[in-house]
Amino acid sequence: MLSAAVPSVVPPAAPERPPRARRRFALPSLLVAGFVAQVLVRLWLSRYHAGPVANPDETGYLAGARWLAGGPAADFSGTTFYRGGYPLLLAPIHWLTSDPATVYRLVVVAGSVAAATAFPLAYLLLRRFGIGRRGASALGFAAALAPPGLLFSGLALADAILPSIVLGWLLAVHDLVRRGPGRARAWPGARAGVLAGALAAYATAVHLRGTVVLAVLVVLMAGLVLARRGYGTAVLPGALVAAAVAAAGWALNAAVSAALYPRGPRDLTALLVSRLTTPDGQAWALSGAAGQLWYLIAGTWGLAGVGLAGAAVVTVRRGPLARRVTAAALLAVTLGIAYASSAALPDEHRVGNYAYGRYLSCVAVAWMLAGLLVLVRARRAAALRHVAASAALLAATGGVAAWYAGDRLRRYAYIAFDFPETSFLSGVRDALDLVATSRAALILLACLAAACLFARRRTRIVVATAVLAAVHVAFAADLAPKAPPAPATGWLHAPPPGGGFAVDTRVHWGIWVPLTHRVWWTALDLYDGRKQGPPPGACSALVPEDAGPPPAGWVATGEGGKGHGWTAWRDPACPASPRR
Repeated sequence: MLSAAVPSVVPPAAPERPPRARRRFALPSLLVAGFVAQVLVRLWLSRYHAGPVANPDETGYLAGARWLAGGPAADFSGTTFYRGGYPLLLAPIHWLTSDPATVYRLVVVAGSVAAATAFPLAYLLLRRFGIGRRGASALGFAAALAPPGLLFSGLALADAILPSIVLGWLLAVHDLVRRGPGRARAWPGARAGVLAGALAAYATAVHLRGTVVLAVLVVLMAGLVLARRGYGTAVLPGALVAAAVAAAGWALNAAVSAALYPRGPRDLTALLVSRLTTPDGQAWALSGAAGQLWYLIAGTWGLAGVGLAGAAVVTVRRGPLARRVTAAALLAVTLGIAYASSAALPDEHRVGNYAYGRYLSCVAVAWMLAGLLVLVRARRAAALRHVAASAALLAATGGVAAWYAGDRLRRYAYIAFDFPETSFLSGVRDALDLVATSRAALILLACLAAACLFARRRTRIVVATAVLAAVHVAFAADLAPKAPPAPATGWLHAPPPGGGFAVDTRVHWGIWVPLTHRVWWTALDLYDGRKQGPPPGACSALVPEDAGPPPAGWVATGEGGKGHGWTAWRDPACPASPRR
């Protein structure tokens, strides 16, 4: 009998992943990779940061975080109140280590991670406004590298997290309006309302600017309920959450104020009332707001001006209600912050009183996205009109600021930290050159507009991403430290841990405030050296350079001295060995 040939059995090949499934898998990976890249860029820019440089702001937040973690308090009575919402996020760092340098480095890591969330949030916001997945990821990545997100992420400042809070809030507002009406969509709308309420209320615990965000949300929610049927089920949970979070934030800030400002923070109520009720005060507030808007437009390479014009058009033109309300909310927050912060700002005899970018840095990424939306989606003629409107806004706001400030832009103190974008644009490092800065910003805007509007519509996003990324890389290169900073001279070294540390109140605050962070084991004990010597329990004392010889039982350390504004004493009876 002949045996039949048995065919070999070949296992079936694994089914190939469908193209759409591959894209769904690749997109999250792309977003994660982009987020990691955003974090790494920020960490590289701040690789030499080892301690606070923007004082008293950074030290105020660091001291608040230390106290919330169970550490010693501080005394910043009579100074600006630094709210507890941001220190609350930093408090766990103090549970890991007490070393001031390590604490600060971990704060930089936390700030970099928080600031990098602007990328996925920008992606989601662009998707809500009709940009495709790949286009939204590319534009969102480039926009998230905006200057404020690079600068403030490496510092212990609330400005590291505020831009992401605003972007998240705008997303929630859009979803609240789009999904809110009707019982069938009650849960998605309520979820968006809860998120919007929680973010707005938390923003009030982080910074006074958050009060404007919450006020705009309250008006928005009231308008939805009164003008549109079916929004009550979505708005009510959000309103309740906003009230609860705001109350918790108020309690948190009251506790921080009692611990770190025992005699009360700086009270600007009388100044604010004067600014709001007198012609001179209104001139100050409005011109300062104009200066902030000028800085916002110039510091976003003109894109914020394009976005402002576009948002105004979207708000009044018929179209999807969610987009109109989101644009109107961003406009209201921006104008409200600019006016309110200028009205409450005391005259500190510095150039930043008249043109300042930090207060509106929280909306810079949002306005950059708005400007990009106009350039990549509008018809050529409409986009050119928006570019012209941006140029007009830049000239008008800059003109108002320059007219009101006059020669004070030259006479008053110029603090380079306040002007990273303008110094990059103008190349002037020791003064504010409004004309050169405006000219450079308009040139960059013209390049962006030409690249987008004279490219094929399908390639606009690619071109816009490439040009904007190139500008941001150039800014990052300008901002990046070229070498490790030289060791500081003339500064007091923190003494060995253990014992009290007394500070004579005649010493300038700029000298002793940084010690609040470096002296981690105890609160600084402030005393008036004209009336008494160092208080009992103190082992070290910081005194004016002309304080004379130390009292009996104390010795001069030889640090500081003539020309430094301070000198130090030490009680030799205190233990010399470090105690942790």
